Amino acid sequence: MTRTHTTVFVLLGIVALVLGLTVNKVVNTDSQGDPQVLLDAGIVLLPQSRVLPDLRLTNQDGQAVAVNQLKDTWSLLFFGYTSCPDVCPTTLAQLRQLKTQLPGPTQANLQLIMVSVDPHRDTPEQLKQYLSYFDAGFIGLTGPEATLQQLANGVSIPYIPADTSEENYTVDHSANLVLIGPDGTQRGFIRAPFNTDKLAAQLPGLLQPET
Repeated sequence: MTRTHTTVFVLLGIVALVLGLTVNKVVNTDSQGDPQVLLDAGIVLLPQSRVLPDLRLTNQDGQAVAVNQLKDTWSLLFFGYTSCPDVCPTTLAQLRQLKTQLPGPTQANLQLIMVSVDPHRDTPEQLKQYLSYFDAGFIGLTGPEATLQQLANGVSIPYIPADTSEENYTVDHSANLVLIGPDGTQRGFIRAPFNTDKLAAQLPGLLQPET
């Protein structure tokens, strides 16, 4: 095991520990449902919402997107990359399946976003082509490495930048999802591996419009 891989596993272990400690602090309200049922579906809610970093990225259409302005709808952020050999295509296929299992109003109130961890290869055009294989409605975001790292650390989904001098390099990253509310704040995580049936049962009650 390389130093990079060891570091990744240590970082992801820390994230898992933080998520585990959060379990006992999950907010318990009628609108959010039974915390234990949510946890069984892999949904971990933060005890307090977290403001996203004030950063600007570029979407798959080449348009600037302010990260802290992801508002008016719920969002699920996934950190991945288009050259990923296994985790990313599997996750995106699961998200596509999950979307089809959700009722219409919930689908309309949710956007699915992949944030690239490989800006060296993931241009907006590459993201758009890749994501269209799964769902034309999926959003892709990319930007400078330092900005992507700042966002990943800000939402507690760290990754290790790859050595781009290596041929056919891969990027070590988490498959967990970040849950962002309509007010643009981070509300929690969805832990991998995913059970789309359980998520489809719980998300409609959780992802309600907010005023």
